This record gives sequence, structure tokens and C-alpha cells, in this order.
Amino acid sequence: MNKCVFISGGTANSGLGISEKFASEGYDVFVGSRELDKSQQTAEYLTQKYGVFARGYATKVFDEEDVKRVFADIASTGRLVDCLVLCAANLGIRQEFLTVPMEEFMDVINTNIGWNFMLCREAAKQMMQKGKGSIVFINSNTSYRAIPDRISYVASKSGALGLMRALAFDLGKYNIRVNAVLPGMIKTDRWQNNYNNCRNALSNYTPLGDIADFEDIANATYYFGSDLSKNTTGAELTVDGGNMIQLYPIIPENK
Repeated sequence: MNKCVFISGGTANSGLGISEKFASEGYDVFVGSRELDKSQQTAEYLTQKYGVFARGYATKVFDEEDVKRVFADIASTGRLVDCLVLCAANLGIRQEFLTVPMEEFMDVINTNIGWNFMLCREAAKQMMQKGKGSIVFINSNTSYRAIPDRISYVASKSGALGLMRALAFDLGKYNIRVNAVLPGMIKTDRWQNNYNNCRNALSNYTPLGDIADFEDIANATYYFGSDLSKNTTGAELTVDGGNMIQLYPIIPENK
């Protein structure tokens, strides 16, 4: 039987790129999304294009019983997950410190830390039955570098890195590896449409002169998710064109 992966937020942008990468490598793919239609359409697309088994789920954020439901359904297919990719996130855009409602602040924390913890626990139970597994957090270089009016997002991504390290320590005895990919700016539909003026952000100006596309993030994720990194856990792989190494960006004169 093929290895299988569960990918939260696996229907668009980097998540879809990751879904396609694992499917192209022969993995059966379980896709999570807030919208059932999108997850089912993605699953059908993956099956048709790559010939693998795929199934889509509508997932409820920060709902432990729903997480248990999803993984019980995976097991009902006769499969147990080999890899969990945590791609879905609450972006927490335009949250000004003095005015953001606490409910909105905590929604980001609950999604990006609490819900991911729930997903990790249920996935790890299946991996323990197989004797090994891999969990990959799609994190962000904002876990180290703050950006304006994104206070809950920055805090959640920093916290998620701590969660990743703690899980790597606790799950190592079960031969379950836990690592994180740290993208910078990515060419998402939000970037293409200049949502929140992101195309003018200084993080577009990298030492390599470009920002990441979906394939870059998918390749890094597959490295951690597969046996290519079988002796690597608690590690981070930054995919940001070198943005984090620079003291300040060099903006071309014609910009």
C-alpha cells in the first residue's frame, strides 16, 4: 500500500503545491480545507492527474472531536498516515495592538498553535502504530522577524516553533520526526493581487533577487516529510531567498 499524507489547507497556493508534490511521489493524499467542495475537487484532481487515492475533508478549526473524526475516517480506509503537513493558518492581517479584539487575537493563536497540536496528536497515534512518521510545520520567517499589525500571527508562529521542538523531543522515541519549513514572501494569489500591499513589502527584495514559488515550498516540505531526512528532527529550513540574513534590503534604483 502507498504511503499517505494528510495536508491541512491543501487546496490552494502552497498547500496545493505540497499536495501535488506528495501525489507525484506516489503518496495517497488526504486534504483538509474549511470548504468541503474545495477539498473534494482537489482530491478528484489529484486522483485523475497522479493516479493516487485521495480524499477531501471539511475541517473545523480548533475542534478536537472533528480532528478525531477526520483521522478515524482515514483509518477506515485501511490506511494510517505516514506524514502530516500543517499548512493551514489564520493570517491575522491588520490586527493593531491597541484595538484588536481579544477574540480575534485568540482565534489566531487557537488555529496556529492549538489546532495544530490537536492534529499532531491524532496523527502521531497512527504513526506510532506504523513505527515511524513525520510531521512538518509550514511556519514563517516572521517567527523571528516581526511585521507591523500582525501581532497575533507573529506570536503564533514563534509559539508554533516551540511546539515543533517540544514535539520533536517527545516523539523521537517513537521514531516520529518533527520539523518546520520557514517561508518568506511567496507568490500566492494574495501576492499576485497585492492584498494588504504585500507586493511592495521590503521582504520582496532578497539577496537572490526573487521570492519563493509553490514548488520551492513543496520541495522543502517533501524533504522533511519523506525518508530523505530520516535522521533529521527539530530542524528548520528557511525558504526566503536569503531575506533573513540581510540587515536591510537593497532596493534596485529603478524601483
